Amino acid sequence: MTSSTLNIALQNQTTSSTVYAYITGQAIDNNNALFLLQSDGKTAYYPASPLSTGAALSEDCAIPLGAPGNTVTVTVPHLAGSRIWFSVDNPLTFLLNPGPALVEPSVTNPSDPNINISWDFCEFTFNTSQLFINISYVDFVSLPISLTLTDTSNNTQHVAGMAFNGLDTVCSGLQAQQASDNAGWSSLIVPNPKGGNLRALNPTQGIVLNNNLFSGYFQPYVDQVWSNYANQALSVDTQAQWGVVSGQVDSSTNLMTFDGVGTYAQPAASDIFSCSTGPFANTSNIELGAITARLSAGFNRSTLLINEVQPSGSASSYYQNSITNHYARIIHAANLDGLGYAFPYDDVTPTGGQDQSGALQSGNPQLLTVAVGGGNATANLSVQL
Repeated sequence: MTSSTLNIALQNQTTSSTVYAYITGQAIDNNNALFLLQSDGKTAYYPASPLSTGAALSEDCAIPLGAPGNTVTVTVPHLAGSRIWFSVDNPLTFLLNPGPALVEPSVTNPSDPNINISWDFCEFTFNTSQLFINISYVDFVSLPISLTLTDTSNNTQHVAGMAFNGLDTVCSGLQAQQASDNAGWSSLIVPNPKGGNLRALNPTQGIVLNNNLFSGYFQPYVDQVWSNYANQALSVDTQAQWGVVSGQVDSSTNLMTFDGVGTYAQPAASDIFSCSTGPFANTSNIELGAITARLSAGFNRSTLLINEVQPSGSASSYYQNSITNHYARIIHAANLDGLGYAFPYDDVTPTGGQDQSGALQSGNPQLLTVAVGGGNATANLSVQL
């Protein structure tokens, strides 16, 4: 059982002296009330429901991190659905809607007050059982973030994140892929009005801004998968109580059918990137959900034609087809240890394989260190500490 609070060391590893952190979530021990940490890094703020939408916060929740290299240690209670946000050179604007509901910064709303600010986040849950945290590129990439978790037995885990120039590395990779296939990858790059790159969007967010982006992109690969599994079964290891289940494309309906469980129509590119629309839409059938996670991971990584058993293979076999989620490929290559959530089911791993999602967890956490900016980013743990 964890303690009632967690210490988080927030490190400024950018080149700016104007860096802010924010922590938001749901307070588990306070009826899951909306929680923000105040600027002193210690005091909880539980907003009241405003009378109208778009109301300002009544408390200052911007935690200043000080000069480059400085560390600020804050304390949080048990939280669910939590994020640690960072912004450079400017504070972020969070608003409230009736509920209360938090209006978070958006990378796809041109009128959002944060749209031209350099910001990013990592995600965590801290409950009575464990701390679970990961770096996420599921929506976009902007600021390098690394994680170091030490438990009460002084065991340490580390996720390196990207170096200080990680965003530029990603954007260069997207430009190179655009030059290779002209599929639209460079459209994911958001320039900074002040010069340089501001962020790179995940394809799903890019499609939000341009519905035609990547239209038909995956179709040749999907056709190959459908043709292949019209002649043989696809075995999916649910890695749960259902074990290995088999599906096959029914030529009369053109549906991939898992007898007694459900069926899949051919997914579009937007379905594959999001893992949650079209045939991959969320379902109340838990077994089908387990299949969906592994099937959509196989599409994003383009492993479905490599092995008729999924999930399978090591990370070196991922993204090898010319039609693949090149954003995810480029993201993993830009991380010093290759780890981080690049699409929603990037935590799907063959049994005994290496997790790719950049997640850390502990049932007895003592100190979580979160560094932003990549100034000391390294896959060598001893250097990080």
